[in-house]
This record gives sequence, C-alpha cells and structure tokens, in this order.
Amino acid sequence: MVLHLAKKSVLDKARADGIKFIFLQFTDILGAIKSVTIPIERLEEALEKGVWFDGSSIQGFVRICESDMILFPDPNSYRVIPWKVEGKKSASFMCDIHTPEGKPFEGDPRSILKKVIAEAEAMGYKYMTGPEVEFYLLKKENGRITTVPHDVGGYFDYTARDLASDVREDIVLALEEMGLVSEMSHHEVGPGQHEVDVRFSDALASADNTITLKYVIKSIAAQHDLYASFMPKPLYKQAGSGMHVNQSLFNKDGSNAFFDAADKYKLSPIAYQFLAGQLLHARSLSAVVAPTVNSYKRLVSGFEAPVYICWAQINRSALIRIPRYSPGREKSTRLELRCPDPSCNPYLAFAAMLKTGLDGIKKGMTPPPPVEEDVFEMDAARLKELKIETLPFSIKRAVEELEKDTLIKEALGDHTFEKLKEAKLAEFDDYRMQITPWELDKYLEAL
Repeated sequence: MVLHLAKKSVLDKARADGIKFIFLQFTDILGAIKSVTIPIERLEEALEKGVWFDGSSIQGFVRICESDMILFPDPNSYRVIPWKVEGKKSASFMCDIHTPEGKPFEGDPRSILKKVIAEAEAMGYKYMTGPEVEFYLLKKENGRITTVPHDVGGYFDYTARDLASDVREDIVLALEEMGLVSEMSHHEVGPGQHEVDVRFSDALASADNTITLKYVIKSIAAQHDLYASFMPKPLYKQAGSGMHVNQSLFNKDGSNAFFDAADKYKLSPIAYQFLAGQLLHARSLSAVVAPTVNSYKRLVSGFEAPVYICWAQINRSALIRIPRYSPGREKSTRLELRCPDPSCNPYLAFAAMLKTGLDGIKKGMTPPPPVEEDVFEMDAARLKELKIETLPFSIKRAVEELEKDTLIKEALGDHTFEKLKEAKLAEFDDYRMQITPWELDKYLEAL
C-alpha cells in the first residue's frame, strides 16, 4: 500500500507519538460530535481506504436502507489527546464522509463547507474565521448537572488561584499540547460564564478547531467535577453565551482583501460588499447560526445580544461590528458577526456566512450607512426611520425565513436543508406544547 506523502507523514508521527487508539470524529447536522474508535494498527488502512460505519442512526444522515457510509480522516487534523494515560495514549482526526460510491456525502457538514470554500477560492479568496466561544461552568450535585454557576464573578474578573482560573488554565494548556494557539481566555459577564478564543485560521481548520475546543472544554471541566454548557441562554436574566465570529477574506498573495488604508473604517469595497450580503440575508442566516429554541432567549434586547440588523464600529448592539484598526495590523481588519451562538454547527454556520458574503461581492451590493447610536435605546419610530429590521424572534420564524432564501438553501443542499428544517420544526413543536414552571406560577391559581 503506497500512501500519499501527507498521509504517510501523519502515520509515522502517530507511531512515533506512541498512539494506541484513534478517534475518528465528525458531526451530525446539528453539530453534535460523533466518534468511531480504531486501534493504531488500522490507521494506515483508514487513511488509504476509509472506515465503514452505519449512518442510519446519525441525525440528518440517511435512511436504514442507505446506511453504509465511509469516514476518511483528514491528515491535517491530527491531534494528540493530552489527558489520556500512558499505555492508552490516543489521538483524533476530523473526518470527511463519503458514500459507498466514493463521493462526498451531501449531508456531511464538513463537505458542505469545503464546497463553499472552493467557490470562494475560484474567486481568488481564502475565507478566514476566528470564533469567540462562550460557555457556562455549572456545578454538579450527586453526579447530576445543576443550573448553579460555579462562581459569582463578572466580566474580566480575576481572583488568584480560584477554580475558574484553574479550569481555564488547564483548557489552554490542553489546547497548546494539541497544537492549537489560544489567543485569550477570561471570565465573561455572567456568573460562571467564560470565554476561550483560538487563533483565527482558514474556515475549515477554524471549524475543526471549534469542534476540538468544545470537546476540550467539556473534558477539562469534567476533570474538575464541573459541567461546561454551550447552551445559549441557560440562566434567566443573565448574559447569554454567544459565538461572535471574526471573519475576513485573504487574497492569493496573503494580503487582507478587506483592508483599505484610505477608508474611514479601513474597509475595502470588497469588505463592504461582503458586509452588505450578510445583512441582506441576516434573517434567514439566523436559522443556521442560532439554530435552537433557546437561541432566541439569548437574542433579546438588553443583554448585549444583537437583535437589530445594522452595522457599526463603536456600537456593540449592531449585528456586525467593525473592530478598530491599529497600524501594522492590516491582516486583523475584519467583520465581527455577533448573532452566532455555540449551539450551531460551525461547518454549516461558516458555509452559510461565506455564501451570503460572496453573494454581496458577486452582486456588488452596498450596505446601508453605519448606525453608531445605541439601537437598544431607539423607539419604533426611529427604527422605522433608519429602516432597521430585527432578527426573527423564534426558531420557527427563522426557519420560515430560511425557506424563502434560495441562496443559503443552495449552500446547504436540498438534503441538509430538508433535514435541518424537519429537525428544527419538530423541536419547536415539542417546545410549544410544554407546560413551563412560569405558566404554572402565572395561571394555575389565578384562573
């Protein structure tokens, strides 16, 4: 068996690292991490021929009669798992999913992103993303998860050697041992809420890194007898957890296609067109980047979550913010999309985000003027005057917007769109029929 150079290189490295087990990881359409474990002895065959698995039980994949699928590990995604004990040392790969005919599976989120990336590359651009992942660390009681945050800290708070610091330090160290660079970690606004950022990279690697980051955060939290939750809004009247995504396009020569030194905001015409495309599709985009019932408990006015479809630099209530430029950091010029949350599938989210931005470039769109006023403080008349729309207020409304958006449906493909729509509407129906404690408190004795 003759392996491609990259495959042979990673095979040799895994053997040199003393790896015993390989986790072949992928996601379903909802972003849940799935994994198949093989011994190191099967890695060479896996790299060359793939590994068969049953896809019929995976959310959004195939029917029972179409169950055979093949996992192909991506050599570039090799990561050693640092907390595995000697003698059971393990490594992971992110995988592409193929059909028995050897073609990329139309419902594979990773393949969907690669398809849109190829579209951008054909236009001469590389799509770069840097997500900021927020989460809550919650206490356990008798082995059960509670909604009690593990501390009462606030934004950027720090107490020497407190539990939060220990957990975040262990997360960052684990990421570094896996070859990922953590740009920043800190306490967020809510009690027990934190953020860990991994350095920006091309969108495929960035999506892989986001999946790895979530896996690491949950694993390290469990080692501290805590539970890490990426639920967008776990605590009433506390800050929700977002996943703001910093994004830019790079030219083939490595320069930032979004940078223009002569512009007030240091944005190029390409950046403005990309921005306009995302604003135009924002309502339907929300179904992919904020995909749960609970996402819309976060997307409400008053908690720094973006509800209004506008852009700005200073105003953090805007949907898209332009971080300030500093001389010598032209490559950091970017657009920050603030509506995604960590419940999304990063592959599908980045694919839809890129597709809408490219639409703005292809059509030469012009965005509306920036809104530097605090939109949260505006009354209905002022919002109407500025023609500022809002995001949908529920996943059902977001899916209805998505149904009308042929562009994002094209990015997802018919198979994934239909499966996503089916899952989200079923989720909403289940939710709307629930009898909540709020309703019992409100109506049981009063009526």
